[in-house]
Amino acid sequence: MSGGRPLKLPGPRGRRPGNTSPEHRTSRIRGRIRGRLRLRTRTRTRTRMVLASATLLALVCALLLDGYLHAEIGNDARVHASHAYRSVPEQLRKGGPVITFDRKGRATEHSIPARTIALTFDDGPDPRWTPEILAVLRKHRVPGTFFVLGQMVIRHPGLVRRMVAAGHEIGVHTFSHVDLSYQDKRRMDRELAQSQLALAGAAGITSSLFRAPYASEVSALDDRTWPVQRHAGAKGYVSAFVDADSEDWRRPPVKEIVQNATPRGTKGASVLFHDAGGNRSRTVKALERYIHRMAERGYSFTTITGALGAGSANHPAPAVRVWEGRALIWAALATRYALPVLIAMLGVVGLAVFGRLLLMLGLAWWHRRSRARRRYTLVQEVHDPVSVVVPAYNEKECIAHTLRSLAASTHPIEILVVDDGSTDGTADIVEALGLRHVRVLRQPNAGKPAALNNGIANARHELIVMMDGDTVFEPTTVRELVRPFADPRVGAVAGNAKVGNRGRLIGAWQHIEYVMGFNLDRRMYDLLRCMPTIPGAIGAFRRSALLDAGGMSADTLAEDTDITIALHRAGWRVVYQEHARAWTEAPGTLGQLWKQRYRWSYGTMQALWKHRRSLIDRGPSGRFGRVGMPLVVLFQIVTPLFAPLIDVFTLYGVVLVDPVRSLAAWGALLLAQLLGAAYAFRLDGERYRALAVLPLQQIVYRQLMYLVLLHACATAATGALLPWQKLKRTGEVEAPRTPEAVR
Repeated sequence: MSGGRPLKLPGPRGRRPGNTSPEHRTSRIRGRIRGRLRLRTRTRTRTRMVLASATLLALVCALLLDGYLHAEIGNDARVHASHAYRSVPEQLRKGGPVITFDRKGRATEHSIPARTIALTFDDGPDPRWTPEILAVLRKHRVPGTFFVLGQMVIRHPGLVRRMVAAGHEIGVHTFSHVDLSYQDKRRMDRELAQSQLALAGAAGITSSLFRAPYASEVSALDDRTWPVQRHAGAKGYVSAFVDADSEDWRRPPVKEIVQNATPRGTKGASVLFHDAGGNRSRTVKALERYIHRMAERGYSFTTITGALGAGSANHPAPAVRVWEGRALIWAALATRYALPVLIAMLGVVGLAVFGRLLLMLGLAWWHRRSRARRRYTLVQEVHDPVSVVVPAYNEKECIAHTLRSLAASTHPIEILVVDDGSTDGTADIVEALGLRHVRVLRQPNAGKPAALNNGIANARHELIVMMDGDTVFEPTTVRELVRPFADPRVGAVAGNAKVGNRGRLIGAWQHIEYVMGFNLDRRMYDLLRCMPTIPGAIGAFRRSALLDAGGMSADTLAEDTDITIALHRAGWRVVYQEHARAWTEAPGTLGQLWKQRYRWSYGTMQALWKHRRSLIDRGPSGRFGRVGMPLVVLFQIVTPLFAPLIDVFTLYGVVLVDPVRSLAAWGALLLAQLLGAAYAFRLDGERYRALAVLPLQQIVYRQLMYLVLLHACATAATGALLPWQKLKRTGEVEAPRTPEAVR
């Protein structure tokens, strides 16, 4: 058999050929488990991203729906002036107030019979005035015709149901009260269709009765409004105009409203009132008098179609349209209740943002003042030797710079490089450098906490400095970092971490964040004695304090936050030393930045949850729980999580409400941030020119951080496991660095 595809036969049953040793089977099983875990993690990640995106989309849709229902979206306030009327048939302009069209588009006018009044009400339903008007009509057993706006129907569907139940007739007055003479046919169709959808959802009906906004008597038809009537007539609508306009929209005296609505002699009339659009108290009073007056003159009251001797203009809506309309009404109802809550939250977030900024600046000023006092500057030097532990996993690009910076230290140190199973020859690079006082500890890959604990166990000195393998120190960093240990109550010291690769835009954004968002925060927490995190890039510890706290834990992805809180709970003081500077390599791409901040956010939540009992503990542990933990939750989780409301509502205000006031409010917030950042830069001795990218940071970078935090919250809510994510390094930050060298 040639030219055919070979058959695929099933393999033999039983053992598969190849390596069937127990070790191989175990390795295969582990591989399958890892594959399933990776698949599960990817699936959960996609689910969380979908949920986050859906939440953001729901918020945007809610704002758009609210804007549309309040005529803030698509609103066209133009009202046409009078035009020529050459295209309008003369008999129509002199005829009755009702116009119908046959299948060929020929128009016929209809008059209201003598001694007959068709009461009509436009622009409702309104929750304040429509019920009062309905009460007057019910009292006198008089029917009316209500030309409703679709957006008002969606907001107050119960009133439409009351109208229908009371036997009143419902007509369409468009969805948003736009002058249709300025709109194209698609907009006309949309206004009519959405109004019908609203009626279907509210009362299960549709209506073939139509009154265009700003319509009055048929004599006012002209070349701009006539095409609107013809288009509506072609779709099966009966157009209703008026014979007598009460002009209650001008809010004249009650007597004048009654007089305006009264037809001459015994003529019948379609009379216009309004049950919405402002204060209608005079309309309600005038309606009561008007009904009495016309009844005394022998007039009867009916609906528009009733006056023509025709059947009702209201018909049962198809079931599908009813459910579609109900869905729209339910969405509007959810928006109606959700938006006030969001606006209230916006106010709380705004106060929290400004409050945090003022608190940080005030405490930072006090921190600087207290550090400038003579008793602090003359604190005795600490000459004890220090063990520097450098955990390293695949740090070949950076490790040489890190160690050379340590070798230039002015303080006596030993250096322990703990190679955590690197596959890129990191340990070999360290050994090849041949630097003095450097030891390499090799271990199988077990994670950063295990590497740090290995370094602690092998350290020869009581004071231990921990730093990352992508960080470089200045010659005086270690000496400055250990000075606070002159106080025996101090168990750990947080250093001043700075971004070394700030030449690119992403690095410049992180540079601002480090100076303002991290170091300014640490001054505040230092004074309040509730420092939440000693940065992994630069931190110093007493060995005895670490042992009291149980060493570095792998329970969370933020081992630095975890050990810091544990030290507080063990009764040790944790302080900030701004003069101990370290230069770290920040993520250089948005993807790398996302991974890092995602891990930080999620790890912080894990650490807070792990130490949640500090909220009810007594002593030092309780102090952190009562002071530090609420501040971290409020300022690092809750406020940033809801801060996007500021930007969303700003955009909403610019597009739909008042662009000048909205941009002014957002600009005031930006100015406050700029002033706060400028003061933070002054405290850290940084040049102000880096703040030139602050506006763009607030627009782009801050939004990215919102999404990261939202993603982390979704991860925490679903209880998913997040693996450690190694960042790609470039080795851009060289050693040693000084403030002058980077300005």
